Amino acid sequence: MSQPRLAVLMSCHNRRDTTLTCLAAIYAQDIPSDIYLVDDGSSDGTSAAVSASYPAVKILQGNGNLFWGGGMQLAFSTALAAGYDFYLWLNDDTKLVPNALSQLLNTYQSHPNSIVVGSTQDPISRELTYGGMVRQSRWRRLNFSLLPPTEQPQECETMCGNCVLIPHIIASRVGTIDGEIFTHEFGDWDYGLRARQLGFSVWIAPGFIGTCSRNPIKGSWNDPNLSLIERFKKADKLKGGLQPRVWQEFARRHAGAFWLIYWASPYVRLVVASVFKSLEHPAVAIQK
Repeated sequence: MSQPRLAVLMSCHNRRDTTLTCLAAIYAQDIPSDIYLVDDGSSDGTSAAVSASYPAVKILQGNGNLFWGGGMQLAFSTALAAGYDFYLWLNDDTKLVPNALSQLLNTYQSHPNSIVVGSTQDPISRELTYGGMVRQSRWRRLNFSLLPPTEQPQECETMCGNCVLIPHIIASRVGTIDGEIFTHEFGDWDYGLRARQLGFSVWIAPGFIGTCSRNPIKGSWNDPNLSLIERFKKADKLKGGLQPRVWQEFARRHAGAFWLIYWASPYVRLVVASVFKSLEHPAVAIQK
């Protein structure tokens, strides 16, 4: 295929050195690209450092409240208005291997009119961290698990947004990430599922395209060491991972007629798990 016009879409906040490392890996690729970077209110000099090292990067300023979904929506809509052949979502904590863009584009060439997902691995353990997702069963419509990459492309159902190649033909139909509803969570899963609803497919590129550490469970709503009340408080925060309003919209869109049951299920499981944990470790009365 001829040299494509590619826009790399990124959003960052107060991770100056991490962002610079990511940009260095992009510029080491054998495929040229234009980079749209949303700096969502960083106070650590990210914009100045990027401009000094990579003046060609198109920096868009956020107000500090865009988070991942809003930042990526701004970058996507700006690049989409300019018109490119491809748009690459890229988290700024993802470090691409030298031939990553070629891997993604080669996969697209063999599976045209599809979204192509790049898998990442932990830089130390080499375990799979992010990539393409598949449903665990037809009855668990909102439960997705990572599909490990192989030596051949594999079709999946949706994806994590760490490294995703989207052709213009899909972007022009699906639009951008819904960052107004999915401000920080589920915007990537929602996009892949919406694309499939329109008849497009999602494929995982062979092998790993780079490294990215997994977000820690400790301190999140998934942390089993926290109390039930603490876990519910964590879940209801913007970056908590399971805000009822956001999760409700995701369930309504993608779980079918019984979406309300699917929406309620993680909260029910959370209560049940906490109850069983308290039974396993009963409180000991302190004698005075």
